[in-house]
Amino acid sequence: MSARVRRRLWIRGRVQGVAFRWSTRQEAQRLGLAGWVRNLADGSVEAVFEGPAEDVARAEAFCATGPPAAHVTGVEARDEAPEGLAGFEVR
Repeated sequence: MSARVRRRLWIRGRVQGVAFRWSTRQEAQRLGLAGWVRNLADGSVEAVFEGPAEDVARAEAFCATGPPAAHVTGVEARDEAPEGLAGFEVR
C-alpha cells in the first residue's frame, strides 16, 4: 500500500459548463479519494485529491482529459502535505 499523498491541480481549457466538477467527483469517489473540486473566476477548475499515490495519479490523468464535452489545454499540479480530508465535494 502506498503512502497518502495530496495533489492540487489547476485545469485550463473548456472546463466549465461541461460537467467537469461532477465527473471529477464521480471519478474521485470511484477511486476512494478525498478532496474537493471548484470552478475559478478565470474559467479554470481547481481540484485537490488526497489518497494513495497510484489513485491520485489516476485522478490526475482523468483531469488531463475530463468528461467528453471538455477540452483540456493544460494542467498545472503541485504536491502538498496531506490534511487528512474525508469525502470528496464539489465546492
